[in-house]
Amino acid sequence: MTSKPTEQIAAERDETGGNEGPADQGLVAGAVLDHGRYRLLAQVGSDARCDAQLWRAKDGVLGRDVALTILVGDRSDSESATNARRTLERAMHASTFNHLGVARVLDVVTPSTGDPTGVLGVVIAEWTHGTDLLDLVAEGPLPPGTAARLLQPLAAAVEAAHHAGLVLGADHPQRIRITPEGEIRMAFPGPMAQASSSDDVRGLGAALYLLLTGRWALGNPPENLPSAPTGPDGTVVAPRTLRPTVPMELSTVAVRALGNPDSTGTTGGVRTGAAVLRVLEQHATYEPAPNTGQAGAASAGETGEVWRREDPKPDRTKRRKLMVSLGVLSVATLLVVSWIAVQLIGAFTEGPTGDTRTLDTNGDPTQPPQQVPATKVDITGVVQFSANGSPDNPNSVAYLADGDPNTDWGTSRYNQQLGPGGISDGTGAVLSFGQPTSLRQLVIDSPSAGATVQVRTISGQPSMQSGEVIGEATLEAGETPIQLRSAQPVEQVLVVITQLVPSEGGFSSSINEVSVLGSAT
Repeated sequence: MTSKPTEQIAAERDETGGNEGPADQGLVAGAVLDHGRYRLLAQVGSDARCDAQLWRAKDGVLGRDVALTILVGDRSDSESATNARRTLERAMHASTFNHLGVARVLDVVTPSTGDPTGVLGVVIAEWTHGTDLLDLVAEGPLPPGTAARLLQPLAAAVEAAHHAGLVLGADHPQRIRITPEGEIRMAFPGPMAQASSSDDVRGLGAALYLLLTGRWALGNPPENLPSAPTGPDGTVVAPRTLRPTVPMELSTVAVRALGNPDSTGTTGGVRTGAAVLRVLEQHATYEPAPNTGQAGAASAGETGEVWRREDPKPDRTKRRKLMVSLGVLSVATLLVVSWIAVQLIGAFTEGPTGDTRTLDTNGDPTQPPQQVPATKVDITGVVQFSANGSPDNPNSVAYLADGDPNTDWGTSRYNQQLGPGGISDGTGAVLSFGQPTSLRQLVIDSPSAGATVQVRTISGQPSMQSGEVIGEATLEAGETPIQLRSAQPVEQVLVVITQLVPSEGGFSSSINEVSVLGSAT
């Protein structure tokens, strides 16, 4: 095999010619690909829809395990070869995408003389330790809150990828794995040639359905995995019908995300990863993650309730302790309310010395001072800051505080997030206020959803190593408020972007307006 850039994949031609036998001939543990660089260790799954085999392999050059999606077929079949080339192209485009919920694509290789018969191409990605979804539900479905928590990273990855114009192909249970930290991840990238963004959303619905019911709701399930049942009208039976303890919102979003009447009989209604993610966040419960290294080896008491395959039953001991605690809390609350009432009555009545007490504490040093209401702070200066020493569009940085949300300051387009060719530690601007100011909140208006921002105090020269982080956030599309933890009044702060978002094959971000709330001292 030989590595080839994206633009060369479409022009690849069969160098061996003709049908050379079974598509998977020679694909066994111990076989090598790409001139011996990748040695196959174990097959962990297969995707029959696109004749793909999923393998764990060893990279002999870098000495690490990798995940291989091996596309197999008859090299003389023009349709199979074309579909394989399209899959490789899409995988290569995805190599620029970095997200916790997706294994990073490391390389794409195409076949050459001497490789195993029937191999049409290989997508190489980071190896994801853990287990796949089939093993996760082998003993039964998960508690609904746990299922919602585990699936959040994948839903976030789908939404981010679609914003970047990419398709993940997250619609097969063996392409998706759960890490030892308890997070579900797209482990074998390489979407089918005809896959679209709606297929990713359907994949999220099917994955949620699988975790809630132990059944697969998209097409023909893998071996030993039961299909989702359908009703008399051909529609998929809702998870709540199979398990009444499943919350209505989770059950509904699982079915509506499937959304393809031809394959599921559903009427649709959920078409974005963001819509699925919002419901998952509402119902997630943060229980201990399963020990995916040895699935089922530990008891429920050792690994936490995430391994429970049945809905929890009432615990009388815990309930009794809870009632006692609530009783104590009620008595304490009553005492506190009574004390406050006595203090308020005393504040408005004449004391023994004849003075009249009021709620004005300005002259009483024993009372805490009233906090001055926060107002908008005037930004008197904006100077571009770049940790790598190369300014990003300094001529437009003043637009950050010009009061016009229709103007914007944007970063350069970088080839990667960090390091050489990236933003180093960050890029942004120094904001000056003209006088010491106690800061409360900073609001950023930006279209770059997914970018991360830090707000830092300045000690000496602005840098990412000096000063203190007083606020940080991941931006949403539109306005994102950032609460600030400024203990002392400041005259300047550093607002810096520490992570960009994918854009036009690279990475960049932009900000329309920055406003600050606080009080002058």
